[in-house]
Amino acid sequence: MKTDLFDSPQESRSETSPGKPAVAENAPLAARMRPRALEEFIGQSHILAPGKLLRRAIEADRLSSIILYGSPGTGKTSLAHCIAQATKSKFERLSGVESNVADMRRVIAMAENRLRTSGQKTILFIDEIHRFNKAQQDVLLPDVEAGTVRLIGATTHNPFFYINSPLVSRSQVFELRPLTTEEIIALLKRALADAERGLGRHQVAITADALQFLARQSDGDARKALNALEVGVLTTPPIDGRIVFDLAVAEESIQKKAVVYDGDEDQHYDTISAFIKSMRGSDPDASIYWLAKMLYAGEDIRFIARRIVICAAEDVGMADPRALMVAVAAQQAVEFVGMPEAQIPLAQATIYIATAPKSNSSIAAIGAAMDDVKQGRTMEVPDALKDTHYRSAQKLGHGKGYKYSHDYEGHYVKQDYTPEKRTYYTPSDQGYEAEVRKRLERWKQSNP
Repeated sequence: MKTDLFDSPQESRSETSPGKPAVAENAPLAARMRPRALEEFIGQSHILAPGKLLRRAIEADRLSSIILYGSPGTGKTSLAHCIAQATKSKFERLSGVESNVADMRRVIAMAENRLRTSGQKTILFIDEIHRFNKAQQDVLLPDVEAGTVRLIGATTHNPFFYINSPLVSRSQVFELRPLTTEEIIALLKRALADAERGLGRHQVAITADALQFLARQSDGDARKALNALEVGVLTTPPIDGRIVFDLAVAEESIQKKAVVYDGDEDQHYDTISAFIKSMRGSDPDASIYWLAKMLYAGEDIRFIARRIVICAAEDVGMADPRALMVAVAAQQAVEFVGMPEAQIPLAQATIYIATAPKSNSSIAAIGAAMDDVKQGRTMEVPDALKDTHYRSAQKLGHGKGYKYSHDYEGHYVKQDYTPEKRTYYTPSDQGYEAEVRKRLERWKQSNP
């Protein structure tokens, strides 16, 4: 079962006291250091700072059902426990991976009985709620609406895409953000000082750069940082009774950073969107960063190459036609050389497109023409342009009056190529397209 910040596989699904699960001594440090009250919770000041909506609702015990949405290690489970403690509610936990409809009905029945007999409210926490199918989510609707349970759903996925609209509409959605470096350092220091739950019984001399490294490399994930700290402390031999936790130990403890990146979900689409928009916005440094993130996370290099080809045509276009040539060359090189060398032509094409002059005239032109075709204003081919290769074509008037461009000065002659004159292509004044614009203006001004 997938867990959230400070989760422990040792804890039961139904807690014996509001918001205060029993955590085994041999549980991971992140589980032992779970905040016991809202005052201990670190991070998420955008929703929990004094005066913020969620903080006010918790303190006034006017909380409706909520959905907590955010990356792993941002505190979704911990916050649910803190809310249960603050509101003196019974905490019941289910998993979107392991639980079924029977589990939900059992917990809801107990919550209804508890509310009727003692007046105690129940918080039903569902981890990975997006894993429930539509029918399972629909089971919750009547009791959420009636207030039998207060639902707290936790998900790493955008709830507006992955959770049923009726359930989202009955809940308030709060996004939890990755913790800052300073917030993670505060958590690490608290764990080192806490002798009851943390590492305070060990004499640990940790350097400032080691703390900074753990905080930065955890990428906003508090669980990852705390677990790395515990690994380092418990595996480093003491010297004269002290454990020296320096940068070298920190590097060994956390090792390679695991980039949060779901290959077919939110992070996939968000990162490729940032990549394309950075190239379009002519920022080579941002473009290269997003490319590096995708490559590091194992994104399909052919997918990246396809997006570069599209960007070259859509956003550079006629301002520099060579951009498409570079992009297609990179696409072919990717197929030929593979990783890790494929990152070089991908980087070259990315930088070329990001630094090239920009024009979207090509996509604007085809878009406008497609609209005309879709809306039914289809034009007939003029007789002068119709095919003349078969014997009876001339009897039908095909080709009559056609002017062969190469017979005229400058290889250009004015001629109607559509029955009605329409303009779809409007060249910009960027890069090579400025020359195209001048050429079209010159042709327009020439004599018939």
